[in-house]
Amino acid sequence: MSDPLKSAMEAMDDYIAGLNHGDEQAVNDACNFPHVRLAGGKVAVWDRHGDYKLGDFVARAGDGWHHSTWDERTPIHVGRDKVHLKVKFSRWRKDGSLLGTFETIYIVTLQDGHWGIQARSSFAA
Repeated sequence: MSDPLKSAMEAMDDYIAGLNHGDEQAVNDACNFPHVRLAGGKVAVWDRHGDYKLGDFVARAGDGWHHSTWDERTPIHVGRDKVHLKVKFSRWRKDGSLLGTFETIYIVTLQDGHWGIQARSSFAA
């Protein structure tokens, strides 16, 4: 049996690597669906693998977004098929200047043998 926290962290690492490399397939592969995001007073739902589009992310990431980093990933609850994490991340421009730092709750789940991010509640735009 795999370690749920380790598997959740690997899914999160795959997600941010996909974002930072502009790899839409990798971002979708790091998620479970339906995938839910609550931010800015709105709920977004991506029903199926492939529905998450990097163009939508880049449009909301901020002027000049180049990459993102994890600043904190603290487990809140760890179950055998679901992990809740208190997360802080930063968005950066290519010149190394900070766009912003945001606090978020991530829920990473095990579905059909696949660990992926399934839900986020964020204070990011």
